[in-house]
Amino acid sequence: MKLSDFDYNLPKELIAQYPAEKRDESRLLVLHKDTGDIEHKVFKDIIGYLNPGDLVILNNTKVLPAQIIGRKETGGKVEALVLNAGEASGVKGEYEVLLKPARGCNVGARIMFCSGELNAEVTRIENGRRFLKFDCNGNLEKVLDKLGEMPLPPYIKREATDFDSERYQTVYALKSGAVAAPTAGLHFTKKLLEDISKKGADIEYVTLHVGYGTFKPVSSEYIKEHKMEKEYFEIEKKVIDKINNKKGKLLTVGTTSCRVLETIFRDGSGANRRDVPQGTGLALAPEPSLSGWTDLFIYQGYEFKAVDGLLTNFHLPKTTLLMLVAAFCGRELLFKAYEEAIKEKYRFYSYGDAMLII
Repeated sequence: MKLSDFDYNLPKELIAQYPAEKRDESRLLVLHKDTGDIEHKVFKDIIGYLNPGDLVILNNTKVLPAQIIGRKETGGKVEALVLNAGEASGVKGEYEVLLKPARGCNVGARIMFCSGELNAEVTRIENGRRFLKFDCNGNLEKVLDKLGEMPLPPYIKREATDFDSERYQTVYALKSGAVAAPTAGLHFTKKLLEDISKKGADIEYVTLHVGYGTFKPVSSEYIKEHKMEKEYFEIEKKVIDKINNKKGKLLTVGTTSCRVLETIFRDGSGANRRDVPQGTGLALAPEPSLSGWTDLFIYQGYEFKAVDGLLTNFHLPKTTLLMLVAAFCGRELLFKAYEEAIKEKYRFYSYGDAMLII
C-alpha cells in the first residue's frame, strides 16, 4: 500500500489543544469490526464492553519533562528535547537531543539551558541529531524533573504548563523514560480502573518508552520501505502467563501496548494464542520479566497474534499509528469511522477523544 492511502482531511478546530475537563468524560466511538456498526458513548461507558475473564493491558511508561529551553553562544534561542534522558549513550555520557533550530549547533558548540542552571556541549552529530554532554554532575533525569517541561506534541500550539504535568500523564504512570504519552491511557481514572477490576476483568501492565519515532514522518510513498525507530519495552512473565491462560478477550490500551504484545508473541517469547489450545502456556526462563527493543512495524496484511480489542485515540494522517489501527480493523472500516468522527465533531490526537475497536 501507498502512503497516500492513509491521508485524510481534518478541520483544524478538531485538533484538541486541551483534554476533556474530566478524564473519563471524553467521548468514545465504539467500532464493531465484524459488523461495521458504530456507537457513540462517553469514555467511562467502556466498562460495559468488558466482561469477567477479560484481560486489559496498559502501558505504564512515564513521560519525562525532557524539553528544555536554552541559548546558543551567539545568543539565539534553542529548544531541546532529550530523547534518552534515562540513560546516557556511550562512555562519554552523551545524550541524544533534538534541537530546534539546530543551525549553528556544531560540534564543540556550547548551549546554556534554563538561564544557566544547566549547560551542555555538542559532542557529535549523526543523521541530523545532536549528541550533547551536560554539565550536570549526575543523573540528567533528576535535573530534568526539576528544570524541564512536558514535551507536548507539535500540533498542540501552546506552551506546556503545570496543568500538563498532570494531564499529559496517565494516572498509572510508573516507569520514567517516554518523550510522549501513551495517549489512549489518558482517559482512565483510578476509580474507573477499580470499577473494571470489580466487574471481574483483569488489569495488567507492560512498559514501552515512547520515543521520538512516534512523531517521525513516513518518508517513503511505499510504506513497506519505512523503518521504525527502536523503542525499549519490558513485560513481566506473569503477564505472558495470564495472556496464555485467560478465559476472556484481550484488550490492549493503545498502539504501544499492542506493539509490545505482538513483538513478544511474534518472536516466540509468548505462546501464539491462536495456534495453541486454550490454557496452553509456554515454557519460560526463570527471570521475572522480559525486556528488549522493538521496531515492529504493523501495517495492512499483518496477522495479529495476541490482541482481540484495541483502545486508541484518533491519529494523524500518514502515520504508522494510523496504519497499525487500519491493519487491525481494515482500512475501509477505519476511514468510515474517521468520517463519522469528523462529522460528529470528535476531538482528535493526543488530548482528544478515544475509539474502541472490538
